Amino acid sequence: MDLSRRGFLQAAALTAAASGLTVACGSGSGSAGSKNGKNLTLWYWGGALSDKVVAEAKTHFGKDVKLTVASIGGDFKSKLTTTLAAGSSVPDITGIKGEDMASFLPNAGRFLDLNDLGFKDISSQYLDWKTKLARTEDGKQIGFPIDIGPTALFYRADLFDRAGLPTDPDKVAERAGTWEDYFALGTELKKKVSGTYLVNNIGSVFNMAVGQGTERFIDRDNHFIGDQDHIRKAWTTAVRPYTLGLDARINDNTWNAAVGKSLSTELGAAWHALDIEQAAPKTKGKWRVCAMPGGPANQGGSYLALPKQCRNPEEAFKIISWILSPENDARGFADAAIFPAAPAAYAMPAMTGGDPFFGGQKIIDVFGPAAKAIPAAYEAPADAAVMAPFMTELTNIEAKGKKPDAAWHDAVSQAKQIARRQGVS
Repeated sequence: MDLSRRGFLQAAALTAAASGLTVACGSGSGSAGSKNGKNLTLWYWGGALSDKVVAEAKTHFGKDVKLTVASIGGDFKSKLTTTLAAGSSVPDITGIKGEDMASFLPNAGRFLDLNDLGFKDISSQYLDWKTKLARTEDGKQIGFPIDIGPTALFYRADLFDRAGLPTDPDKVAERAGTWEDYFALGTELKKKVSGTYLVNNIGSVFNMAVGQGTERFIDRDNHFIGDQDHIRKAWTTAVRPYTLGLDARINDNTWNAAVGKSLSTELGAAWHALDIEQAAPKTKGKWRVCAMPGGPANQGGSYLALPKQCRNPEEAFKIISWILSPENDARGFADAAIFPAAPAAYAMPAMTGGDPFFGGQKIIDVFGPAAKAIPAAYEAPADAAVMAPFMTELTNIEAKGKKPDAAWHDAVSQAKQIARRQGVS
C-alpha cells in the first residue's frame, strides 16, 4: 500500500482556479512555436511543488519568458518516458520522482547537464547524498533536488499516556531507540490499550529497515546482493511485529479509518504528516514525532530536470534555481509539507514554528537532524523491480499466513529471476 502524500494529492491535481496556473498537457518543445525560447513549459504532478511558488515564478520571470505549467495525472514516469522517446512535445522543464531517478540515469543523454548551467556553483546548498542520486558515474548532474523524505516515528501521545508510557518526544525516542525496543514498547502498549496496533503493515517496516543501510539489492558492480545479510536482517526485523501480534495488516484502503482509531504509531517520512492530518483531522493535537527506531532513512523526494530539447536552458535553469531556492523550499514545506533538500531552509521561520496538529511541537527539531544523518546508499536502475517480490511475499505472510522462511525463499528466488532479466549478474 502506498501511503505517500502524493497518493493523496494526485487526485487533487493542480487547476487554474486553485493556483492560477495554466494547464496545457499537450504543450512542449514539439508544439507550435517550439523554436521560441520565450515560451517554456513545466511538467510536474500534483503535490510535487508549491502551487504558490510556481504561480509566483510565472510572474517573477514574466518579462523574459512565458511559463506554461502542465499538471500530469496518472503514471507520470510512463508519460514522460513515452514523450522523451518520441522526441516531440517534450517539456522544457520536467519533474522526476526520486524513486524513478535511477532508471533515468542510464539515459542521461536525454537531459542537459545542470553543472554546465551553474548547478556546480550552488550544489553545496543542497544535501550531498540527495544530489548524488541524480548524478551519473562520469559526473553529469541531471536532477536538481526538490525535496527529500527524512523519516521519523509518529505516535499517539494520548494513547501512550493512557498506557502509562512516556509522551515526551525525547523520552519516547529513548524507549524506542532500536527496533527491538520499539517492538517491546508496542507490546506493552497493546496490553494496556486493547485494540491498538503498532504498525500498519510489515512491508512499511521492511522498507524503512532497508533504507537505514548503506547497501540495497544491487551493488555498484551490478551484482545482485538481495540475498545477503543486510537484506535478511531487514526482513527479520519486518516480520517481528507480525509474530508479536502488533501488525494491523493493512494492505488495502482501510488505512484512513485505522489511523484515527487503532494505529498507535506510524513510521513515515516528513510528508507523511500531511497524510495523517488529512486522514484523521479529529486527532489534532494528539500526535507527536520522535526519532525513528534504528536511525533515519529516506522515503521519497524528487527532482527537476531539463530535457535536451529545452528551448532556453539558461532561462529554464534560472527558473528552477529560483523555485528551489532555500527560501522558497521553506515555503514549500509550509504550503504542502514538501521537505526541503536545502538545509538552510530548516532554520527559516516557515519551518521552525510549532505544528498545531502535533500539539505545537516543532517537528523540524526531529526531521532536520534526520535529514542530515540519512545514510548514502547506491540505488541501481533495477532496484525497485528487484525489491518488489520481497514486498509481495511480506503481504503473503499477512494475508495468506505464509511461513516467513518460505516467503523469504520465494522472494529471493523471484528477485534473482527479475535481476537476471534486468541484466544484473
